This record gives sequence, C-alpha cells and structure tokens, in this order.
Amino acid sequence: MLTILGKPTAKTGRMCDGISRRSFLTIGGMALGGVALPNVLRAEAEAATGSSHKAIINIYLPGGPSHIDLWDLKPDAPAEIRGEFRPIATNVPGIEICELFPRMAQMMDKFVPVRSISDADGRHDGYQCMTGRRRGDRLPPGGWPAAGSWISHLKGPVNGAVPPNVALMYTTGNRTWGEPGDGGFLGVAQSPFNLVGRTARSSNESMVLQGITLERLRDRGQLVSAFDRFKREADQQGVMESMDVYSQQAMSILTSSNLADALDLSKEDPAIVARYGTSVEKFQRDGAPKMIENFCIARRLVEAGARYVSLNYSRWDWHGGDGMNFPRSREEFPLLDQGLAALVTDLHERGLDKDVSVVVWGEFGRTPKINQNNSRDHWPQVSCAMLAGGGMRTGQVIGRTNRNGEHAVERPVKFQEIFATLYRSAGADPRQVRIFDTAGTPRYLVDEGIEALHELI
Repeated sequence: MLTILGKPTAKTGRMCDGISRRSFLTIGGMALGGVALPNVLRAEAEAATGSSHKAIINIYLPGGPSHIDLWDLKPDAPAEIRGEFRPIATNVPGIEICELFPRMAQMMDKFVPVRSISDADGRHDGYQCMTGRRRGDRLPPGGWPAAGSWISHLKGPVNGAVPPNVALMYTTGNRTWGEPGDGGFLGVAQSPFNLVGRTARSSNESMVLQGITLERLRDRGQLVSAFDRFKREADQQGVMESMDVYSQQAMSILTSSNLADALDLSKEDPAIVARYGTSVEKFQRDGAPKMIENFCIARRLVEAGARYVSLNYSRWDWHGGDGMNFPRSREEFPLLDQGLAALVTDLHERGLDKDVSVVVWGEFGRTPKINQNNSRDHWPQVSCAMLAGGGMRTGQVIGRTNRNGEHAVERPVKFQEIFATLYRSAGADPRQVRIFDTAGTPRYLVDEGIEALHELI
C-alpha cells in the first residue's frame, strides 16, 4: 500500500484540514480496507477484459443540492418559493437554468437537465448515487455492487497500469458522503481503487510518502517527485526483485507514468487547466473540499484507461441556522458552472463525447418553501441531475415539476433509470446482462422493469 499523508500540526497532531490524522491522498487502497492490491490484480487477471473504451464520470454533490435553485427555477412562484435567483435563457430554446450558470447556458445543447428524480431515499448518504439502490432495499448475499464495479466486472481493465474502476472520493466527516461503494457480490476485485482521502495504515507493510500536505496537493510536481523517490528507494533496497508477478504489477500501477501522469496536472496544457477554475484545498466542514480541478483529473484518468471515475465535490447542505443557502449558492454555483462547462468542452474537443458519459447529482432536492433561516430543508420528493456526453441526445430536458417545484408532474425518473442509461452508453445493456450472486441467484444491473431513458438513447 502506498499512502501520501497530510502533515499534522506540531501542537495538536491534527491534519491541516482539522481532521485527526487523515491521509489526504492514498494510492493502492481499496474501498474494502485491508485488501492487498496484488490480490486484487490477481483476481482481475482471471476476468475477461473488454476492447472498447467507453467510460462514465460520476460527480456526486454531497448534501443534497437545491433543484429549485440549480436547474429548475420557478420565477412565477410566490417569493417564499422562487428564492433570490432568476432563470436565464440557454442556447436551446425553451430551456432556462439559474443565472449563475452562464457558461453551461451557452452550451446547453451538450447537456441534459433531469428535473424529475422522484425516488430519493431521503438519507444524507451517497449510496443511491453510487449504486442506484436505496440503502434499505433487500440485499443479495455480499451486497449490491456499486455502478463502477458492474462496469469493471463486465469490461475489465483497458490496460495494466490503470484500474478500470477508480474514485476521487475524499473521506468526509459525514462518512457516507465519502463512500464510493464496493464490489458487493462481485467481490473485492471490482471495488473502486480510491485515489484520495484514506486513513493511513500503521502496518510496516505500508509504504508511506511524507511531505505532501493539503495545501501543496495542487503542486502535482511534488506528487511525481514523491513517486520517483519511492521507486528509487524500492529499487535500491531490492524490494522489486522479491515480489511475485502480481506484486510487481501493483508496483507498476503505483510507479509507472500512466497513473502518476493522469494525476499530474503540470503535464496538462495550462490553458486547459485554467478553464476549470481554482480549487479550494479545504474540507467543507463534514463534506469534501472544492477540488474543481479533479474534474480535469477525472478526464485524464479516463484517457489513461479508467472506465469509471466517481468523485465527491464540496458540501451542499446549507439549511442550518446560518441561513447560508443563497450566499453559499453564489459561491458554489459559478465554480461548478465553470468546472462542468470545461469538462464537457474538453470531452467534445477531444472527440470523447460519444464515449464518455457524465452525471452530476446529489442524494435529494430541497424544500421549495424557504424556511425561517432563509434556507431550504431536505426534500426527497424530487431532485435533479445533469447529464452529458455518452452519445446521448443532449439539448433537451427530461421531466417537469409542478409550479412550485414540489413534485414531478411529467416523466418521473428513478435513480436506476439514469444508471440504466449510463450503463447502456458504456456498452452494457441492462436488459441483457445477468450475473449470478454468491448464492446462485441471477442478478441484473437494474431492477426488473427499469429501462434506460428512451429520450436519450
């Protein structure tokens, strides 16, 4: 295991983000702790690999972003519902979104707002955005695989240097906001290879690189230097010679240029990186940091060979006594607008828009009626998502809510329908794939009767 640690302060021993002994970047850790990477690679070698390189980028906004302030504004609703923002026209006639998303508005022909997700679990939990299932649903033996695990199992690795299922999911104070899911009954070999936010192991078997702090993470040159130092030391100590072929492959993942280069933004055109905006390298209370540049890294990981990238971005739970819904929206929306516009522009410029799907969402929506704190509370009755790429028929809206944004009145959508659409865009037809769980029961990518969104296929 290779771990890059945050640097504790001298006085408290706590990390610079204020979270006790949290490692900021870990490479080699699996979602199910304590699983050795060589064992995972050995299991993957036994699976068939695919040839096409379709991919999915799943951007999770922890905390429940406000559907009625993002992409489903209600300007004709009463003041206590419509809020402080106004809609603006987009380059698709008839589609309007929040005024704080001008970049996306000018390229709405490349996006699909989904305004009518109607089966949110209601938990402050990323599980439904990672699996499509509710946390309380009956589980098969071993549990439900995360979406990336299905893709990893069905398609296999593109190359030996980058795992097919990777995550940029920071460990969060609210634990469930930082969980990318696991392989479920498909096994640990299909679990996400999480690249950020894991706790350091104290075992002598851990290979720890010190000196990469939270504030310095953006200096990807420091990261590459750390990799280089580790590789030189391993060679000098003869460690490489004593490992079996799978251990050497594990070391190759950790020290070869493919994965390190994908993480190294200094190798990207500076003008491209600048498109995404500047990250804020600070954890948002119990949420994730505003690492908007990870949108660019997600694209780079796909280009390097990843088939599925999940990431958590910032913190979207603003309904407490501080009345921060609208002030925080003014901070967060423009950066999200810039990052998503840059990502989708990149995909189109690189000819990846037919192969790489993007989904952006949270666990539920927000109350249409503004509370006494000038904020919006939890509202699982309806929520939203934004889709792009994947060869989908973009430039349209899916679903409609009533005048006050309280519930869907047209085309209610389930989380699993969106996943069915993403699976199909990634080359896995949910109607045809059947896999047996550990008890011998046939299981499917989505529940019986669930179909991909036909408007997009």
